[in-house]
Amino acid sequence: MAKILVIDDQRSIRNTLKDILEYEKHTVELAENGEDALELYNVNKYDVVLCDIKMPNMDGMEVLDNMISHDNDAPVIMISGHGNIDTAVDAIKKGAYDFIEKPLDLNRLLVTIRNAIEKKDLVTETKVLKRKVSKTYEMIGESEPIAKVKEMIDKVAPTDARVLITGGNGTGKELVARWLHEKSNRADKPFVEVNCAAIPSELIESELFGHEKGAFTSAHKQRKGKFEQANGGTIFLDEIGDMSLTAQAKVLRALQENIISRVGSDKDIKVDVRVLAATNKSLKDEIAESKFREDLYHRLSVILIHVPALNDRKEDIPLLTEHFNNLICAELGMSLKTFTDEALNELKAINWTGNIREFRNVIERLIILGQESITDADVKSYARPMA
Repeated sequence: MAKILVIDDQRSIRNTLKDILEYEKHTVELAENGEDALELYNVNKYDVVLCDIKMPNMDGMEVLDNMISHDNDAPVIMISGHGNIDTAVDAIKKGAYDFIEKPLDLNRLLVTIRNAIEKKDLVTETKVLKRKVSKTYEMIGESEPIAKVKEMIDKVAPTDARVLITGGNGTGKELVARWLHEKSNRADKPFVEVNCAAIPSELIESELFGHEKGAFTSAHKQRKGKFEQANGGTIFLDEIGDMSLTAQAKVLRALQENIISRVGSDKDIKVDVRVLAATNKSLKDEIAESKFREDLYHRLSVILIHVPALNDRKEDIPLLTEHFNNLICAELGMSLKTFTDEALNELKAINWTGNIREFRNVIERLIILGQESITDADVKSYARPMA
């Protein structure tokens, strides 16, 4: 059951509410004025607060302002025997969950408290889920190269600037894109990823911009493309260097005018999408070979972020090992392994051509095949695929 704080200057009302709520199996604490209430609120976690509006010294609206400013999700239900429509509206605008007039209707009070608790539980669950998502895409490392990437993300994320992310295979370009989205003002909107290299050139336009029914042989119904799906949020065009020139022209128009049109339609559709792109190719070389549009390159590369290779930040290997050890053991339901200093030194000596992706695979292999303590001998035996 819930823990509830009741704030009212009338002892009879406080005690009556306490009896009613404790009968409903809730835990109740009482405060007769705003100062006492805030002292309790600052040191305790409550699921719901009931607060009278009219109190001496500090009225309920001041109490509400103070509570809303704290990092606490407890819904505040305002109660008053002197309220009116304007008071109720003002309370809701300030952040109150609801407003109930005295004399209190018991049924309405209990229903409101139940709904407030459900809302708090939902908010808490959402925060936990977000923390789990962030943990999954955590950017590990304290080396100078990765610190520069993190600094760039913090500066660029709050803007709507387009970003071109470069780096070798497996360096973590998608991770950078996700953090740019997570730290942006669009974080609560869609993040839509498109792997341009994995989609046949004849289907890339339909994938990006959608199509109308009958636009081509297999178009049996209308379909929204990735740009429409990402409306209000972020679209991540991974391996954009593999996109066909025809699709590049349409992407350029989308960037210039914030307008797209589905395959088989002349109708323009307005979209509000932040575009992030990534490639492991040198787009300047692709431009020189007429395989990539120079005007599109300049549209995409307002900001350039280069993700360093693992070989350029080997001092991060101990932190990466700890991170993947925790993550993989949890996924496999295994006890944590330990890595000796000699094992870490052996990992640092490897030429990581596959970067973080290869490194994670090796750590998983060591966890599965090694003993409780992973040694340098284990790394020598299992760090490369067995013949």
